[in-house]
Amino acid sequence: MGIKAIKDNGKAVIIVALLAVYISWGSTYLAIRIALEDLPPFLMMGIRFLIVGIGLYLYLRIRGASAPDRSQWINATLIGGLLLLGGSGGVAFAEQWVSSGIAALMIATTPLWTVLFAGIWKRWPAKLEWAGLLLGLAGVIILNFEGDLKASPAGAAALIIAAISWAFGSAWSLRLSLPPGLMAGAIEMITGGILVLMAGLLTGEKIVAMPSLRSIAAVLYLAVFGSLVGFTAYMYLLNRVRPALATSYAYVNPVIAVILGVWLVGEKITATGITAMVVIIIGVLLVMFGQRRS
Repeated sequence: MGIKAIKDNGKAVIIVALLAVYISWGSTYLAIRIALEDLPPFLMMGIRFLIVGIGLYLYLRIRGASAPDRSQWINATLIGGLLLLGGSGGVAFAEQWVSSGIAALMIATTPLWTVLFAGIWKRWPAKLEWAGLLLGLAGVIILNFEGDLKASPAGAAALIIAAISWAFGSAWSLRLSLPPGLMAGAIEMITGGILVLMAGLLTGEKIVAMPSLRSIAAVLYLAVFGSLVGFTAYMYLLNRVRPALATSYAYVNPVIAVILGVWLVGEKITATGITAMVVIIIGVLLVMFGQRRS
C-alpha cells in the first residue's frame, strides 16, 4: 500500500469517527431524558458505563491485549472521573430539570474550555480553528434564542461544571500514560462507572420499581451508541487530531438535538433555529479546515 493510500485511509477513518461521535452523542441527550423517566441519573449512567467497560475490557483481553499496569489504572480513574462523573454524570443530573436541547447548548462550550486547557501544554489552535470556534459559539448563542426553555440554577451549574470537567479531562488525557487503542476507553469506563455509581449511592439514589421498557431501551441505546460507539470513537480522535477538532461534536450536537425534537416529539423550529444551525455547521467546517492546514 502506497503512502498516499495510507494517508487517504487514515483520513477516511477520522471522518467515520467524527460522524460516529456527532450522531451517537447528538442523540444521547434525548435518550438520557427518556431513561430518567424511571431511573435516577447517577445509577443509570454508572450501570451503563460499567457494563460496557467490563464487556469491552474482557473482549480486548480475549483478543490478546495486554493488561494495563497500576499507573494506567490510576490515570484511567482520574480521566474517567473527569469525563464520566463530572462530564456525562453532570449532564444526566442536570437533565432532571433542564431540557435535552438546553443541555446540548450548554455543553457546546466544551471546545472553548478544551482550547484553554490545551494551551497550558502549548497546543494553541491555529487562526482558522479560532475562527471556527468563535463562529460555532456564536451559532450556539443564536440557537439559544430558539424557544422559551428555562434552566434551573442547579441544572445550569451542573452543565457548566460538566463542560469544564470534560474539557480538562480530554486535554489532560494526552499527557498521561494510558493503554493504547480501545483499552484506554475500556478501563476509563470501568473506573469512571464505579465513581458514578458511588456518587449515586452517596446521594441516596435508589431504583424503587421495575423501569419501563421505554427507559430500559434508552439505557441500552446509551450503552451501545453513547458508550461503545461514541466514547471509543472519541478516544480515537483524541489521539489522532487536535483537541479543537475532536471536540467539534459539541457544535453539531445541538443541531441533532433540535432535529430529533422536531422529528420525534413534534417541536417546532423557527428561522432563528435554522440560521443558528447554518452558522454552527460553518464553524465546524472552519475548525476542520484549520486542522487540515495545521
